[in-house]
Amino acid sequence: MKKLALLFLFGGILTGCSSYPSGALVFVTNERDGTISVIEAASNKLVDTIKIGARPRGIRISSDGERAFVALSTPMNRSPQPGDSRVAIIDTSSGEILRSIQVGNDPEQLAVGSGQKLLYVSNEDAGTATVTNIETGETAATLVTGIEPEGVTISPDDRWVYVMAETSSTVTVIDAQEGKVVTTFMVGTRPRDAAFSPDGKRAYITAEIGATLSVVDTADHSVLAEIPIGYNETIKPVGVLVSPEGDRIYIANGRGNSVSVLDAASFKLLTTIPVGQRVWGIGLTPNGEKLYAANGLSNDISVIDTELLKVVATIKAGDGPWGVAIRP
Repeated sequence: MKKLALLFLFGGILTGCSSYPSGALVFVTNERDGTISVIEAASNKLVDTIKIGARPRGIRISSDGERAFVALSTPMNRSPQPGDSRVAIIDTSSGEILRSIQVGNDPEQLAVGSGQKLLYVSNEDAGTATVTNIETGETAATLVTGIEPEGVTISPDDRWVYVMAETSSTVTVIDAQEGKVVTTFMVGTRPRDAAFSPDGKRAYITAEIGATLSVVDTADHSVLAEIPIGYNETIKPVGVLVSPEGDRIYIANGRGNSVSVLDAASFKLLTTIPVGQRVWGIGLTPNGEKLYAANGLSNDISVIDTELLKVVATIKAGDGPWGVAIRP
């Protein structure tokens, strides 16, 4: 009987240490309650809530899918404290917080190279981008950007890092190979986010107040076109993604409470899909079949079937869903 009891206890311990399901997992940062919601994409079920603390916003998954990098800053309605500004690294198989890296003041969004050697973080209050060695945690460079930088996106080939500055309406281009700023260019008023085409030849940049999408040639970082997105006064473009095939552009419309879908060749509007309130971050499954939209006021996640182009599920999240990243 004792042996049986010990075996039962040991089995219970193993069960308590179970890892997340295999397959695509959706990680959503909740900025007001300091948590991360973990959703199984296959079932659209919430499988975990990670208590990470601080104010989590930007989130990226490493190229191998094994780590999530989360930008943390001072919680809302609290005075800044030492150690608030950091990037947490999470094991995507279990939700374990592995360690934190101190970065510049008030990080909002970030980018990680495919080799997981360098971390690029925007520091809104300081008007800089911090480049940090992931292994050592040491600052490799602090680069001057536009005023109040927020969005940070790296090109598919790891060559260019685009940093969007909302107040100066500029994009700072960092040459990741050289580790320096190579140019700055103007876009629409209050740029928020950028997405690159799968081949890296184009970048698409949203402007929240300008209600436009800038189309950029990455060969020389020139703006080829400014596409109007403000089909009505509520549309405030923020998050942006490109489909795996490169044929569609998805735009989160902020307080417009919708996601717009554009044809990437003609830039014509295919449809606008109603979602929850104040949609910000969006994420696509690797096969491009599902899009997850974080709704910061209704505190839920809208799941869009990209073939049907409609919401097929709504998942309750934490308080203030903001960023979305998907583990393959």
